[in-house]
Amino acid sequence: MQKKIPVTKPGKQRKMLYNAPLHLRQKIMAAHLSPDLIASKGIKSLPIRKGDTIQVIRGDNKGFEGKISRVDLKRYRIFIEGLTREKVDGTNIFVSVHPSKVIIKKLNLDDKWRKAIVERKKPLNQIKKDKKIRAKPTTLTKKSSDQSSAEKKVKKSEKTKKITKKAVDSTTVKKTRSKRKTESKIKKGK
Repeated sequence: MQKKIPVTKPGKQRKMLYNAPLHLRQKIMAAHLSPDLIASKGIKSLPIRKGDTIQVIRGDNKGFEGKISRVDLKRYRIFIEGLTREKVDGTNIFVSVHPSKVIIKKLNLDDKWRKAIVERKKPLNQIKKDKKIRAKPTTLTKKSSDQSSAEKKVKKSEKTKKITKKAVDSTTVKKTRSKRKTESKIKKGK
């Protein structure tokens, strides 16, 4: 598989979206899970499938809840049972919704592969949470922080003493060298 290079130009991003292969289109058609499902399953989002129960959270149909009847990968749209509109000639058609505007309320776990995906993603998220917990620095008590600040002050004063000693030594060396040069010039001149 080719290496993916992040693209920042909007035109190129649209082109990648329109020309995406089916295996990537399925991943793009993902939606967040409801807070109840996040708590129970331990994952935040999954690709949408036919049979999932979803709720529309944005747009004109906000609050509508129903089952997915069709997923259109070509146009990046989903169709929900019961969400229809009437055409001028009187026929009813489904209204399409983008997956970013919905949350999944109930998963369709009839497929063994989807169950495997949910189980596979769960430990990864728990590992990430453990890493975040470990990354937080431990807080010090006042006594230990006072001791550490006192130690830092002592170290700083020692460093400044060393620096001043080096500066004094370097100036004396320079003076002696310059004296040597002038003495050698005087001797050559005589």
